Amino acid sequence: MVTVRREHSLESAGYADLTDWLASVAERCRMADTEELELACIRAEDCEHAAERSGQSWPYGLGCFRMGLEMAELLAELRADGGALPAAVLYRGVREGHLSLEEVERDFGPDTARLVEGVLRMAAISRVMSPSRNRVLGQSGDQLDNLRHMLVAMIDDVRVALVKLAERTVVIRAVKDADEDRRRKVAREVFDIYAPLAHRLGVGHLKWELEDLSFRYLHESAYKKIAKLLDEKRVDRDAYVKRVAEILRGALAESDIQAEVAGRAKHIYSIWRKMRRKG
Repeated sequence: MVTVRREHSLESAGYADLTDWLASVAERCRMADTEELELACIRAEDCEHAAERSGQSWPYGLGCFRMGLEMAELLAELRADGGALPAAVLYRGVREGHLSLEEVERDFGPDTARLVEGVLRMAAISRVMSPSRNRVLGQSGDQLDNLRHMLVAMIDDVRVALVKLAERTVVIRAVKDADEDRRRKVAREVFDIYAPLAHRLGVGHLKWELEDLSFRYLHESAYKKIAKLLDEKRVDRDAYVKRVAEILRGALAESDIQAEVAGRAKHIYSIWRKMRRKG
């Protein structure tokens, strides 16, 4: 049995081993069978061990097994189609050359191989077409717009985009301990390409996280100033908004007024952008 490693964040989230994690994923994604996902985890861990034996060091400190689990966990939080999860677990192993697409198709079927190949194509296009990094945050040129349209046009399966968004989210979370150049490079790509893609796909909470983390690495002083002024965590602000919404719903109901009450806490980049717009 493959065991989630002691330092892995899934353990700190309450998963003792892979069996525990698979059961949780199956419930959230309504998966009737986790055999293929478990096999993908075993293959990804084999790839990671083989790479470590050869002396490979991992970018962002995450091996292909650990990154695959993080990606799959994020997709499970999104209630993604369970068929996307094996592709997420295997993707980094294929990208880093420890597993071939032919092996993926042979062992996991053409659907999983097609998803992995689609994510590889997205990564290749964004690398080739990424514009210069000299623009002011929030500005975009024709090349960026063309790239976004191209990425959307080439996605014939939304699961491809979700796997790629999961991968970039895991990466930008992990670069907090990387050198400044790497942090800025990842942040620029995420802000220019993948946060807008999350917005287009309607994955609002990912868009907000990607924008805030990018903003943190690209404009650290402004980010810290606003964060200090807020003086509370995003989850606390979300909880406050929910409490107020419940109070309003109760008051409206007591007055026999039918209404919908919705609200959300503004994220840091959105606050900064509004401050600039309002002067």
